[in-house]
Amino acid sequence: MTSRNLIIGGVLSAIFIAAALVSFVWTPFDVTQMNIPNKLKTPNAANWLGTDHFGRDIFSMIMVGARTSIAVALIAVGIGMSIGVPLGLAAAARQGSLLDEVIMRGNDLVFAFPSLVIAILITAVFGPGAVNAIIAIGIFNVPVFARLTRSAALPLWQREFIMAARVSGKGPARISMEHILPNVTNLLIVQGTIQFSLGILAEAGLSYVGLGAQPPLPSWGRMLADAQTMVSFAPHLALIPGGAIILTVLGLNLMGDGLRDLLDPRIRVERT
Repeated sequence: MTSRNLIIGGVLSAIFIAAALVSFVWTPFDVTQMNIPNKLKTPNAANWLGTDHFGRDIFSMIMVGARTSIAVALIAVGIGMSIGVPLGLAAAARQGSLLDEVIMRGNDLVFAFPSLVIAILITAVFGPGAVNAIIAIGIFNVPVFARLTRSAALPLWQREFIMAARVSGKGPARISMEHILPNVTNLLIVQGTIQFSLGILAEAGLSYVGLGAQPPLPSWGRMLADAQTMVSFAPHLALIPGGAIILTVLGLNLMGDGLRDLLDPRIRVERT
């Protein structure tokens, strides 16, 4: 039976992904066009979620902000997986070697610096922007996937089918790609979903402090930053982007939990 968490998470995630995709071709209003006489309007028939302090339509900004957050998080997770998974496979294949030690100590070094600190270091050199936010979040994701891949791969190297592959003359690299990677893919998919949600949170945090996507490109985090001085008389300016972040992260976490239940055979057996 399909997990309830997977269904609810999938629906919530699909809504925001659909909004992001639709924003490429249509939004109710131009998010770069200011309309000062129409500023700070509460939700109404013309502006479904109201307007901000510049008179911009908040619903349109939420749609484009979804595109920004999802794109940054998705690319960052892709960077983390594309670098971290091969490193984890290599470390597991050479367990106890100098290569294994170098990879794992390098992971510890990256873990010592949160993504925000990495972003500050990068932007101090190259300046703030969405690209630098992607790099910072991507770097932080590398050790996450490297550690997960290594820990999942190590027990597999003691299995009989791996020994048979060794006897047949296959090298560590070929065994890792043909036998180890397919057996850890389910874990990587679940972790990728979780890191995707964390990436959206990280992007919002970086944009909140001015290190993420820059104006005029809307960002949920910067919408929150702009609203903090107007919460007392225009609470919708903070509640709407905050709610978008909460629902998106909740949806992705629920979907990750549902995928874990669906893909992990041990959990399926326990629940039957």
